[in-house]
Amino acid sequence: MPVLKVRTSVAVGIVALFSFSAPSAFAKWKNPADRYAEAYQQYLGASCPIAQDGMKHFVYFARDREAIKEHPFLDHARFEGAQIMYPWRELEKGEGDYDFSLIEADLAYLQSKGKTLFVQLQDASFNPDYVPVPDYLLVDAYAGGAVQQFDDDNRAEGWVAKRWNSKVQERFAKLLLALGEAFDGRIEGINLQESAIEVSKEQDQQFTPAKYADGLKHNMSSMKAAFSTSVVMQYANFMPGEWLPFEDEGYLKSVYEHGERIGVGLGSPDLMVKRKGQLNHPIAMMHERDYTAPLGIAIQDGNYTGRTGTTEVIDSKQNIVPLLHAFAEDFLKVDYMFWVNQEPYFEKDVLSCFE
Repeated sequence: MPVLKVRTSVAVGIVALFSFSAPSAFAKWKNPADRYAEAYQQYLGASCPIAQDGMKHFVYFARDREAIKEHPFLDHARFEGAQIMYPWRELEKGEGDYDFSLIEADLAYLQSKGKTLFVQLQDASFNPDYVPVPDYLLVDAYAGGAVQQFDDDNRAEGWVAKRWNSKVQERFAKLLLALGEAFDGRIEGINLQESAIEVSKEQDQQFTPAKYADGLKHNMSSMKAAFSTSVVMQYANFMPGEWLPFEDEGYLKSVYEHGERIGVGLGSPDLMVKRKGQLNHPIAMMHERDYTAPLGIAIQDGNYTGRTGTTEVIDSKQNIVPLLHAFAEDFLKVDYMFWVNQEPYFEKDVLSCFE
């Protein structure tokens, strides 16, 4: 996950505005950024066992595909299957040279256990040493193909394909088409990675937030054209160039609207029910309208302890799995939940609640 930037300009302007207003006016003002800050509290009474629901539950293994072998979730009827991440560079060895043997092997194993597969297609990484796109893209003909991401302290934190570059989009669409020909109707679904990136014109002169939003929508359309039967989903959490609710350029909203219009599901990593960033971006987008396209939410590393991006184990803590489930079911009304295989929490907290 990229580090979320702290936006201060809008907050300073608001304070300045109300410093010239009557105290009573300031007292009546309610910060829209806090509108969902207490929403989770209505689900604090949720408990185990988790009752039958209308959702499909998957276990997220990231790229640790070998961990599905003899995993305890295989014996639980409530879990439909595994969500596994496959890097672009592992699926296309050279231009047009596709190798889907890893997906075939995992699908075959899961089907032998009565389970199915949800593919996550990786074109971004959060490891500065790992470039997830094929080497043939890393040339001038594709404007370098990928760009390095940097956090607020200017530390390299990963790479992302140039989703805003038309030639990269063309190659990505061909990959999706090949995947669709091989797996449409055989797998449960496929999703594209999160929209949040840390890129600016300093890294690529061709980049603009508007071009980036258009690039995401282009990839979503390509995915939908390639898969007519299996579920297709875009993880859309944050967008460069805006910070909701005050700096709203319509980028994230347009991604959700496009998905609903063409039948591409919308989702997000990290179910963080107390963090304003998530509450004002993907959670607000899901909660504030009705969708015919499927919605999904991922519980990822750290979420079992109310954090994100960490595998640290906290010995004494409350099991918040019932809270996360109730929030997702009622407040978000999602169709899919992806529970990360983070131990000891998955077996101790998740499986125990789904008994």
